[in-house]
Amino acid sequence: MPDYYLHSINARQALDAIAKGLSCVRLSADLNLSERGFSLSDQGLVLDEDNRISIDELKRIVKKTQRIYLCRDGDMVPLEDRSSGYYKLVPTAGAPLLEISGVKMHISKGTDPFVSASEMAQQAVRKGDKVLDCCSGLGYAAIAALRLGASEVLSIELSREVMGLRAQNPWSNDLAKEGIVQRQGSSFELIGTMLSASFDSVIHDPPRFSLAGELYSEEFYREIFRVLRRDGRIFHYTGNPHIVKKGSSFVDGVIRRLKAAGFRHVEKVEHLMGVSAQK
Repeated sequence: MPDYYLHSINARQALDAIAKGLSCVRLSADLNLSERGFSLSDQGLVLDEDNRISIDELKRIVKKTQRIYLCRDGDMVPLEDRSSGYYKLVPTAGAPLLEISGVKMHISKGTDPFVSASEMAQQAVRKGDKVLDCCSGLGYAAIAALRLGASEVLSIELSREVMGLRAQNPWSNDLAKEGIVQRQGSSFELIGTMLSASFDSVIHDPPRFSLAGELYSEEFYREIFRVLRRDGRIFHYTGNPHIVKKGSSFVDGVIRRLKAAGFRHVEKVEHLMGVSAQK
């Protein structure tokens, strides 16, 4: 059976069409990947024989502007995980973003999470590269790397909750394509098991420093340097944490440690809130 994804915007489209007495409405039920027509009745939206969304349910969805609902087999559940913390997918005008305990894990202001992840990948990845994607999240950068022509992408994600959400996210489907290897575990621990000079490029998109300080350490940067081949490239998303230490910014500290680990051509990439460097 197909899956349908509804959120505030397309629920509002359905309600507006019902109010006008229309018999059908065009909307996206796969989070902006495509659009198609769906039937309407005076009771609500008809996705298919088994999935009908009443007017009252549509009105409830409209009020939840930061939530996505998955409709499947007659059930409707929010795309979230509350087992430890609060993980959820949040709708945008393009690809959904990941939010963990109220913190957005993507650049989304003025852009789209998939577009910004693709731009990060472009900073480091070249055609034919073997790519290491640390802290993969929803996998957008890994998918972008494959589309850029990477020969292989090793995608590492620690959180089982995140991996569960991305398994339900249609924008993450290409993670199953040949050329991407998904591993669950700690990037900090797993990198020590990898061969030296085994990657051409690295995309490093860690959680905020307060949650995973080890992923911003000189020790970890030395490991990235070790697994990169000569002239290999890294893009390191740092975010924009307001951490200032005695006049030197958080990002300046990242740059200093990358240089201490051996990297050269270390430069801020301000519009992507990160740093690029070369071995």
